[in-house]
Amino acid sequence: MTDRLAALMAHFPVRARVFNTGPLCGINTVVDDGEHGQLHLLRAGVLDLVHGREQIRISRPSLLLYPRPMAHRFITDAERGADMVCAHLSFEGGAGNPVVASLPAFVCVPLEELDGAESLLSIMFDEAFGARCGRMAIVERLFEVVMVQVLRHLLHGGEIRVGMLSGLAHPRLRHALVAMHEAPAKEWPLEELARIAGMSRSVFAATFRDTVGVTPGQYLQSWRISLAQQALRRGRPLKIVASQVGYGSEAALSRAFKAQTGHSPRAWRKTSVAPLAAAGMGR
Repeated sequence: MTDRLAALMAHFPVRARVFNTGPLCGINTVVDDGEHGQLHLLRAGVLDLVHGREQIRISRPSLLLYPRPMAHRFITDAERGADMVCAHLSFEGGAGNPVVASLPAFVCVPLEELDGAESLLSIMFDEAFGARCGRMAIVERLFEVVMVQVLRHLLHGGEIRVGMLSGLAHPRLRHALVAMHEAPAKEWPLEELARIAGMSRSVFAATFRDTVGVTPGQYLQSWRISLAQQALRRGRPLKIVASQVGYGSEAALSRAFKAQTGHSPRAWRKTSVAPLAAAGMGR
Protein backbone atom coordinates (compact mmCIF):
# COMPACT_ATOMS: atom_id res chain seq x y z
CA MET A 1 0.00 0.00 0.00
CA THR A 2 1.24 3.50 -0.88
CA ASP A 3 2.59 5.38 2.14
CA ARG A 4 1.24 8.90 1.74
CA LEU A 5 3.33 10.39 4.53
CA ALA A 6 6.73 8.74 3.97
CA ALA A 7 8.23 11.30 1.57
CA LEU A 8 6.73 14.22 3.48
CA MET A 9 8.18 13.21 6.82
CA ALA A 10 11.52 12.23 5.29
CA HIS A 11 11.99 15.58 3.56
CA PHE A 12 10.19 17.83 6.05
CA PRO A 13 10.53 16.42 9.57
CA VAL A 14 9.25 18.10 12.71
CA ARG A 15 11.22 18.68 15.91
CA ALA A 16 9.61 19.17 19.32
CA ARG A 17 10.93 21.01 22.37
CA VAL A 18 8.91 20.46 25.55
CA PHE A 19 8.29 23.52 27.71
CA ASN A 20 5.65 22.30 30.15
CA THR A 21 4.89 19.03 31.92
CA GLY A 22 2.42 19.33 34.74
CA PRO A 23 -0.57 21.33 35.93
CA LEU A 24 -1.36 24.77 34.56
CA CYS A 25 -3.37 26.94 36.91
CA GLY A 26 -5.00 30.31 36.31
CA ILE A 27 -4.11 32.15 33.11
CA ASN A 28 -1.14 31.11 30.97
CA THR A 29 -0.19 32.67 27.63
CA VAL A 30 1.84 31.24 24.76
CA VAL A 31 3.39 34.05 22.75
CA ASP A 32 3.69 34.28 18.98
CA ASP A 33 7.46 34.21 18.41
CA GLY A 34 7.12 34.24 14.64
CA GLU A 35 8.83 30.86 14.22
CA HIS A 36 7.30 28.01 16.20
CA GLY A 37 4.02 26.18 16.32
CA GLN A 38 2.81 24.35 19.41
CA LEU A 39 1.35 20.98 20.29
CA HIS A 40 -0.46 20.59 23.61
CA LEU A 41 -1.85 17.45 25.19
CA LEU A 42 -4.51 17.87 27.87
CA ARG A 43 -4.49 14.79 30.09
CA ALA A 44 -7.03 15.90 32.68
CA GLY A 45 -8.97 18.98 33.70
CA VAL A 46 -11.05 21.65 32.05
CA LEU A 47 -9.75 24.75 30.31
CA ASP A 48 -10.89 27.66 28.20
CA LEU A 49 -8.67 28.20 25.18
CA VAL A 50 -8.51 31.70 23.72
CA HIS A 51 -6.97 32.74 20.42
CA GLY A 52 -7.92 35.89 18.56
CA ARG A 53 -11.57 36.55 19.33
CA GLU A 54 -12.43 32.89 19.77
CA GLN A 55 -12.83 31.13 23.12
CA ILE A 56 -13.27 27.35 23.27
CA ARG A 57 -14.11 25.20 26.29
CA ILE A 58 -12.08 21.96 26.36
CA SER A 59 -13.56 19.54 28.89
CA ARG A 60 -12.09 16.15 27.95
CA PRO A 61 -8.56 14.90 27.24
CA SER A 62 -7.58 16.43 23.91
CA LEU A 63 -4.79 17.28 21.52
CA LEU A 64 -4.43 20.95 20.56
CA LEU A 65 -2.26 21.79 17.56
CA TYR A 66 -1.09 25.17 16.32
CA PRO A 67 1.08 24.33 13.27
CA ARG A 68 1.95 27.98 12.68
CA PRO A 69 2.84 30.73 15.16
CA MET A 70 -0.28 32.04 16.90
CA ALA A 71 -0.61 33.60 20.33
CA HIS A 72 -3.08 31.76 22.54
CA ARG A 73 -4.08 31.64 26.18
CA PHE A 74 -5.21 28.94 28.60
CA ILE A 75 -7.66 29.82 31.36
CA THR A 76 -8.05 27.17 34.05
CA ASP A 77 -9.30 26.92 37.60
CA ALA A 78 -6.75 28.62 39.84
CA GLU A 79 -6.73 25.69 42.28
CA ARG A 80 -7.55 22.54 40.33
CA GLY A 81 -5.79 23.57 37.11
CA ALA A 82 -5.33 21.22 34.16
CA ASP A 83 -2.66 18.57 33.57
CA MET A 84 -0.88 19.35 30.31
CA VAL A 85 2.20 18.49 28.31
CA CYS A 86 3.22 21.25 25.90
CA ALA A 87 5.89 21.51 23.22
CA HIS A 88 7.12 24.04 20.69
CA LEU A 89 7.28 22.65 17.14
CA SER A 90 9.96 23.44 14.57
CA PHE A 91 9.05 22.33 11.06
CA GLU A 92 11.79 21.90 8.46
CA GLY A 93 11.40 24.87 6.15
CA GLY A 94 9.32 26.91 8.58
CA ALA A 95 6.34 28.65 6.99
CA GLY A 96 7.37 27.21 3.61
CA ASN A 97 6.94 23.64 4.84
CA PRO A 98 4.28 22.08 2.58
CA VAL A 99 2.78 20.12 5.48
CA VAL A 100 2.39 23.27 7.58
CA ALA A 101 0.92 25.15 4.63
CA SER A 102 -1.75 22.44 4.22
CA LEU A 103 -2.90 22.43 7.84
CA PRO A 104 -5.60 24.64 9.36
CA ALA A 105 -4.48 27.30 11.81
CA PHE A 106 -5.81 25.25 14.74
CA VAL A 107 -6.64 21.57 15.22
CA CYS A 108 -8.41 20.07 18.24
CA VAL A 109 -8.80 16.29 18.49
CA PRO A 110 -10.12 14.39 21.54
CA LEU A 111 -7.43 11.87 22.48
CA GLU A 112 -9.89 8.98 22.29
CA GLU A 113 -10.33 9.71 18.56
CA LEU A 114 -6.63 9.21 17.74
CA ASP A 115 -6.77 5.63 16.50
CA GLY A 116 -3.95 3.43 17.75
CA ALA A 117 -2.40 6.13 19.92
CA GLU A 118 -3.56 4.92 23.34
CA SER A 119 -0.36 3.08 24.28
CA LEU A 120 1.81 5.87 22.85
CA LEU A 121 0.01 8.51 24.90
CA SER A 122 0.19 6.34 28.01
CA ILE A 123 3.98 6.11 27.72
CA MET A 124 4.23 9.84 27.02
CA PHE A 125 2.20 10.84 30.06
CA ASP A 126 4.08 8.39 32.30
CA GLU A 127 7.39 9.90 31.21
CA ALA A 128 6.21 13.52 31.24
CA PHE A 129 4.76 13.37 34.74
CA GLY A 130 7.49 11.11 36.14
CA ALA A 131 10.98 11.88 37.36
CA ARG A 132 13.20 9.40 35.52
CA CYS A 133 16.40 10.51 33.87
CA GLY A 134 16.17 11.20 30.15
CA ARG A 135 12.43 11.73 30.30
CA MET A 136 12.49 14.96 28.27
CA ALA A 137 14.37 13.31 25.42
CA ILE A 138 11.78 10.54 25.33
CA VAL A 139 8.81 12.91 25.53
CA GLU A 140 10.16 15.11 22.74
CA ARG A 141 10.64 12.14 20.42
CA LEU A 142 7.14 10.90 21.27
CA PHE A 143 5.72 14.33 20.45
CA GLU A 144 7.16 13.92 16.96
CA VAL A 145 5.43 10.55 16.66
CA VAL A 146 2.17 12.07 17.88
CA MET A 147 2.44 14.65 15.09
CA VAL A 148 2.43 11.82 12.55
CA GLN A 149 -0.64 10.39 14.30
CA VAL A 150 -2.36 13.76 13.88
CA LEU A 151 -1.62 13.77 10.15
CA ARG A 152 -3.01 10.24 9.88
CA HIS A 153 -6.15 11.33 11.68
CA LEU A 154 -6.66 14.30 9.37
CA LEU A 155 -6.09 12.19 6.26
CA HIS A 156 -8.54 9.51 7.34
CA GLY A 157 -11.12 11.97 8.66
CA GLY A 158 -11.38 14.02 5.47
CA GLU A 159 -11.31 17.22 7.51
CA ILE A 160 -8.99 19.13 5.16
CA ARG A 161 -11.05 20.61 2.32
CA VAL A 162 -8.40 22.01 -0.04
CA GLY A 163 -4.63 21.56 -0.31
CA MET A 164 -1.98 18.89 -0.38
CA LEU A 165 -3.41 16.89 2.54
CA SER A 166 -6.83 16.99 0.92
CA GLY A 167 -5.26 15.52 -2.21
CA LEU A 168 -3.49 12.84 -0.18
CA ALA A 169 -6.83 11.93 1.39
CA HIS A 170 -8.42 11.44 -2.04
CA PRO A 171 -8.58 7.73 -2.99
CA ARG A 172 -7.24 8.36 -6.51
CA LEU A 173 -5.31 11.62 -6.45
CA ARG A 174 -3.09 10.39 -3.66
CA HIS A 175 -1.35 7.95 -6.02
CA ALA A 176 -0.35 10.78 -8.36
CA LEU A 177 0.80 12.99 -5.49
CA VAL A 178 2.94 10.25 -3.96
CA ALA A 179 4.49 9.57 -7.37
CA MET A 180 5.53 13.23 -7.67
CA HIS A 181 6.76 13.31 -4.08
CA GLU A 182 8.93 10.23 -4.54
CA ALA A 183 10.37 11.17 -7.96
CA PRO A 184 10.41 14.98 -8.20
CA ALA A 185 13.12 15.04 -10.89
CA LYS A 186 11.06 12.94 -13.29
CA GLU A 187 9.02 14.54 -16.06
CA TRP A 188 5.35 14.11 -15.19
CA PRO A 189 3.06 14.60 -18.21
CA LEU A 190 -0.58 15.08 -17.31
CA GLU A 191 -1.48 11.88 -19.14
CA GLU A 192 0.85 9.78 -16.98
CA LEU A 193 -0.37 11.30 -13.72
CA ALA A 194 -3.96 10.67 -14.82
CA ARG A 195 -3.10 7.06 -15.61
CA ILE A 196 -1.48 6.58 -12.19
CA ALA A 197 -4.63 8.00 -10.58
CA GLY A 198 -6.86 5.76 -12.70
CA MET A 199 -8.76 8.71 -14.18
CA SER A 200 -9.25 10.33 -17.56
CA ARG A 201 -7.00 13.27 -18.37
CA SER A 202 -9.78 15.86 -18.15
CA VAL A 203 -11.38 14.46 -15.00
CA PHE A 204 -7.99 14.16 -13.31
CA ALA A 205 -7.03 17.76 -14.13
CA ALA A 206 -10.34 19.16 -12.88
CA THR A 207 -10.44 17.00 -9.75
CA PHE A 208 -6.83 17.81 -8.89
CA ARG A 209 -7.40 21.54 -9.23
CA ASP A 210 -10.61 21.46 -7.17
CA THR A 211 -9.10 19.26 -4.43
CA VAL A 212 -5.52 20.52 -4.16
CA GLY A 213 -6.21 24.11 -5.18
CA VAL A 214 -3.63 24.31 -8.00
CA THR A 215 -2.94 22.50 -11.27
CA PRO A 216 -0.72 19.39 -11.27
CA GLY A 217 2.03 21.38 -13.01
CA GLN A 218 1.88 24.16 -10.43
CA TYR A 219 1.94 21.63 -7.62
CA LEU A 220 4.98 19.84 -9.03
CA GLN A 221 6.87 23.12 -9.37
CA SER A 222 5.97 24.10 -5.80
CA TRP A 223 7.13 20.69 -4.51
CA ARG A 224 10.39 20.94 -6.41
CA ILE A 225 11.08 24.44 -5.10
CA SER A 226 10.33 23.32 -1.54
CA LEU A 227 12.90 20.53 -1.94
CA ALA A 228 15.37 22.99 -3.47
CA GLN A 229 14.96 25.33 -0.52
CA GLN A 230 15.62 22.49 1.89
CA ALA A 231 18.78 21.49 0.00
CA LEU A 232 20.04 25.08 -0.23
CA ARG A 233 19.42 25.56 3.47
CA ARG A 234 21.72 22.61 4.07
CA GLY A 235 24.47 24.15 1.95
CA ARG A 236 24.28 22.01 -1.17
CA PRO A 237 25.66 23.50 -4.43
CA LEU A 238 23.06 25.03 -6.73
CA LYS A 239 24.14 22.90 -9.71
CA ILE A 240 23.56 19.66 -7.79
CA VAL A 241 20.27 20.91 -6.38
CA ALA A 242 19.00 21.76 -9.87
CA SER A 243 19.65 18.21 -11.05
CA GLN A 244 18.10 16.64 -7.96
CA VAL A 245 14.79 18.47 -8.28
CA GLY A 246 14.28 18.14 -12.02
CA TYR A 247 15.81 21.20 -13.64
CA GLY A 248 18.37 20.80 -16.42
CA SER A 249 20.49 23.75 -15.40
CA GLU A 250 21.12 26.30 -12.67
CA ALA A 251 19.47 28.92 -14.87
CA ALA A 252 16.29 26.87 -15.23
CA LEU A 253 16.08 26.35 -11.47
CA SER A 254 16.79 30.03 -10.83
CA ARG A 255 13.92 31.09 -13.11
CA ALA A 256 11.46 28.71 -11.46
CA PHE A 257 12.75 29.58 -8.00
CA LYS A 258 12.32 33.32 -8.54
CA ALA A 259 8.86 32.83 -10.01
CA GLN A 260 7.86 30.88 -6.90
CA THR A 261 9.57 32.90 -4.16
CA GLY A 262 10.35 36.29 -5.66
CA HIS A 263 14.08 35.78 -5.00
CA SER A 264 16.99 34.11 -6.72
CA PRO A 265 18.28 30.93 -5.01
CA ARG A 266 21.46 32.67 -3.85
CA ALA A 267 19.64 35.72 -2.48
CA TRP A 268 17.11 33.50 -0.75
CA ARG A 269 19.81 31.34 0.85
CA LYS A 270 21.56 34.40 2.32
CA THR A 271 18.44 35.53 4.15
CA SER A 272 16.82 32.21 5.05
CA VAL A 273 19.39 30.55 7.28
CA ALA A 274 18.91 31.96 10.76
CA PRO A 275 19.20 30.50 14.24
CA LEU A 276 16.01 29.30 15.87
CA ALA A 277 14.78 31.79 18.40
CA ALA A 278 13.82 30.70 21.88
CA ALA A 279 10.16 30.93 22.78
CA GLY A 280 8.45 30.78 26.13
CA MET A 281 5.26 30.78 28.12
CA GLY A 282 4.43 33.62 30.44
CA ARG A 283 1.74 34.65 32.82
